[in-house]
Amino acid sequence: MEIKFLKKKKKFIKGGLSIKPDLYWRYILYMTFTLIFISCAFGLYLFIKINRELTSPITNINEQEIIKKERLDEVLKYFKKRENKSIEILNSPSPIIDPSM
Repeated sequence: MEIKFLKKKKKFIKGGLSIKPDLYWRYILYMTFTLIFISCAFGLYLFIKINRELTSPITNINEQEIIKKERLDEVLKYFKKRENKSIEILNSPSPIIDPSM
């Protein structure tokens, strides 16, 4: 006499469009998805941590002079000289005569 109500029926169904890699490829696939998930979580963690930080590390601006006026004037003079030199070069005629003309 056979007991039929506790036995599992075997069904052989042909597979669909699912990925069925071998065992080692399956491990590589799981590891890849795990690394992608961990890198996304780490990137989100860094973004949140950086976003919470203060934008300016200097808390008391009145006591410290951040930019000295003399240094700023020197830089402005330098760029003014370069601008004048560029204008002079653009306005001067070319000393080389093109023979093809």
